[in-house]
Amino acid sequence: MLEFLQYQFMQNAFIAAILVSIACGVVGTYVVIKKIVFISGGISHAAFGGIGLGYLWGINPILTAIPFSIISAILMGGVSKKVNISEDTAIGIMWSVGMALGIIFINLSPGYAPDLFSYLFGSILTVPSSDLVIMLILDLIIIFTVLAFNREFMAISFDEEFAQVIGVRSNLFYMVLLGLVALSVVVLIKVVGIIMVIALLTIPAAISKQFTYNLRNLMILSIGLGMVLTSGGLWLSYLFDLSSGATIVIVLGIAFVIASLLKKSLEQPIKA
Repeated sequence: MLEFLQYQFMQNAFIAAILVSIACGVVGTYVVIKKIVFISGGISHAAFGGIGLGYLWGINPILTAIPFSIISAILMGGVSKKVNISEDTAIGIMWSVGMALGIIFINLSPGYAPDLFSYLFGSILTVPSSDLVIMLILDLIIIFTVLAFNREFMAISFDEEFAQVIGVRSNLFYMVLLGLVALSVVVLIKVVGIIMVIALLTIPAAISKQFTYNLRNLMILSIGLGMVLTSGGLWLSYLFDLSSGATIVIVLGIAFVIASLLKKSLEQPIKA
């Protein structure tokens, strides 16, 4: 089973699977608890504008996707609070504008974009070592931020109004949380692509949430499940010569169904 790791590109893919699982386990927990899955999808699609900007400027699209995603996330969260429109409307606007900007930037860029589809649908098998370094740095930023503001994130995730009452600057930390979602999206783009980012960001946490209510344990379980399922999907894609991103998402989906059936078969949910 481990023979596929003899190749350098598979080693990079396996490391990428581990790194994305860390980001998904940590940030995905907040996404599921606070029920901001839709805004996460909006951020992932808006990130395409940053990808297009990278092609236009002739630099690594991942580098331009980072600030573009963060700005999009802040705009999505801020517009609905400052302007008299609903949050889902703001998300829809930024979602479509980001994608449109990405297309325009790519049209304006010279030459042909040979690996464009890898950003849309993922290509974990082509992740270079330079992108692994970026993923590691983003993971460290996510981890340190969560450790530093764990109390605030927990407060706004479970009860934002109560958080304001006890003195937590909920709007500020909500924006910071959206920024972490944006960084997670960038980590995920090369693995499953913009189209399927939501799956990795939500399914491991959604599975874990069925078996524990403790936030720390939920994160740890989500990270572990992400590593196992993502690596398993990667191995299956190699074994059957299938698209890696799609195979990983299918494995995650099957695991969610199995976990849901398992929970129903138990008399009581397991509480940490």
